[in-house]
Amino acid sequence: MIKNSSLRRVAEGFRRHAIACEADFQLLPNGRDVKALSEHPRPFPVPTPMNKSHLLQQIIARLAQDLELLLAAAKSAHAAATHEENIPDNKYATLALEASYVAQGQANRASEIRRALEAYRQLDSRPDATGIVRLGSLVELANGEGATKVVFIGPLEGGLKIVHAGLEALVITPASPLGRELLGKTVGEGVESAGGDYEIVDVS
Repeated sequence: MIKNSSLRRVAEGFRRHAIACEADFQLLPNGRDVKALSEHPRPFPVPTPMNKSHLLQQIIARLAQDLELLLAAAKSAHAAATHEENIPDNKYATLALEASYVAQGQANRASEIRRALEAYRQLDSRPDATGIVRLGSLVELANGEGATKVVFIGPLEGGLKIVHAGLEALVITPASPLGRELLGKTVGEGVESAGGDYEIVDVS
């Protein structure tokens, strides 16, 4: 018959072993407690997708800034063209003429940006539930090697680059080669770009 003292020693041994095992499971390698971790979980890094509405606002803000700079430059050029010191006193004096050309070019460019601003302000910034690429779509492309590019199908000002959420988005128009090929397609379809073959992985 096993004595009570022996049973107590065995039970005490199991208790100590259980406490040690519990401590091993409760303590993480970095010294953090499991309970504390569950109460205050460490945030896992997740990809930050582009927000089309925010991107559109950035495009509008960039165009408005460019317009403001152009108008200021055009005003200066106009002042230079009409300044009395630049009025030609002979046929070889062309400062005023050159300044007037610059002012006209800047005024024309300002008109283009005004039209672009109006067009972008009329775009619908809500995500497209159809998944079909059209004017105003934000499209993510990926090639076979995992390289990605993001394009925004805009009405005007193709070539404009906007950095948003740590990624660069390129504005292209429906008249561009890539824009023409993308229109009407959806996720999973392929397109040919100057950088190779790409697949549409997301449309919003």
